[in-house]
Amino acid sequence: MAEVNPPDDSPPVPALAVGQMVSLRERPSYLKTADPMPMLRPPDLVGTEEVGQVVELRALGMVAVRFRRGTFLLAATLLTPA
Repeated sequence: MAEVNPPDDSPPVPALAVGQMVSLRERPSYLKTADPMPMLRPPDLVGTEEVGQVVELRALGMVAVRFRRGTFLLAATLLTPA
């Protein structure tokens, strides 16, 4: 997949598509559920070796990813194609 480079010095944002399999580059400090009423969850629910599926692309580089233990909102910069 092609990468889209943001204008600042942040890491490149991978071009993701709905249905694509991804994994975490690094574990975030918390996980935010993708529910209509989001909740913060501990980061140890998803490991960096776990593979999830992109279910929705959201504004500002956020992606909803379904993992084994739930669907979470993550910044696209934290994800890598699996």
